Amino acid sequence: MINILIVDDHKILADSLRKLIEESGDIKVANIANSAKECRYHLRYSIPDVLLLDISLPDGNGVDLCKELIEQYPTLKILALTTYNEYSTVRQMLESGALGYIIKNAMVEELIQGIISVAAGEKFLCHEVDMLVKKNVHTNIWLTPRERELLKLIVEGYSSIEISDITSLGHETIKSYRKNLLLKLNAKNTAVLVKKALEEKLLW
Repeated sequence: MINILIVDDHKILADSLRKLIEESGDIKVANIANSAKECRYHLRYSIPDVLLLDISLPDGNGVDLCKELIEQYPTLKILALTTYNEYSTVRQMLESGALGYIIKNAMVEELIQGIISVAAGEKFLCHEVDMLVKKNVHTNIWLTPRERELLKLIVEGYSSIEISDITSLGHETIKSYRKNLLLKLNAKNTAVLVKKALEEKLLW
């Protein structure tokens, strides 16, 4: 029997998910959390086989929470279940440590298979997301966590000197990162860099 924790702020949806999932006979919903805070609380007492995580939460977002939880519980297996189907969001969630990603309009059978696969330590993408990844993997912008951190500070209007102080990185290092970001996003200046970062949703 696979034990899971559902983290979703829509209580009616979470309760419906519990019923649908448990009807499979192979999976038990140990708990439901309606916020990041409730999720952290449950994990202090019991680690599920799979954590079913929505991205939109009332007190944070699933991408940041996923990264936080994987750092705290390295063996935790996380499966994203969300309405977000943008490639950049999928990529960021997987980079944050999620083993799988499923869109909420997927068939129940696909969700069950996703839970079973992730519980076994295997990666799983629902059909829609799998097609999205295959279509975009060669054309989208890939940033390291550090590059994304610096890009966020640039978008927020910080100067290179201020970013150097915030990150404790040398000024020349910051200049090098800026140059690489301009190249990666094919931007001729900072204004274009910021515009592309927002358009590509690179700062989730």
